[in-house]
Amino acid sequence: MTVETWTDLPNLDMHCFGCGPKNDHGLQMTFETNGIQVRSKLTIPDHLRGWSNIVHGGVLSTIADELMAWAAIHILNRFILTKQMNITFLKPVTIGSHLTALGFVKKRIDSKNARMTCQVFDENKDLCVESTGEFALFTASAFEKLNIIPKDFLDKMTQALEVERTP
Repeated sequence: MTVETWTDLPNLDMHCFGCGPKNDHGLQMTFETNGIQVRSKLTIPDHLRGWSNIVHGGVLSTIADELMAWAAIHILNRFILTKQMNITFLKPVTIGSHLTALGFVKKRIDSKNARMTCQVFDENKDLCVESTGEFALFTASAFEKLNIIPKDFLDKMTQALEVERTP
């Protein structure tokens, strides 16, 4: 896969606030990857506004967390949990803005941890938000031991990741 080629990523959690297509109150984000980055293009609906017509900072933080998590999952082929995040709001984002968010690996710390980055751009290609986060990385068997998601769902996620890796 070349950097110019973007491939859609499957979404298995229909009700997630960030990416669930059946969550009418959420962001309904979709994702694609070029093998180096994960990207999402979205427009923030009015019901997620903060003060006046500005997108709530918590919503922008959710976008950053989603992008970094999806990048860790799909680029590093690991299950993840967010350990910490830092976010910098560089430019206000208004409701209705067409955003492009990119997530990528900043540094693989070791086999169990990675530092990720997310950048959110507006329709003028201005950088509005930048975030870094540290993520705990798990194999499927290690993640299963945490017992935080149902086994059948974990199996579906594992199968989806395996399909992505098959040429």
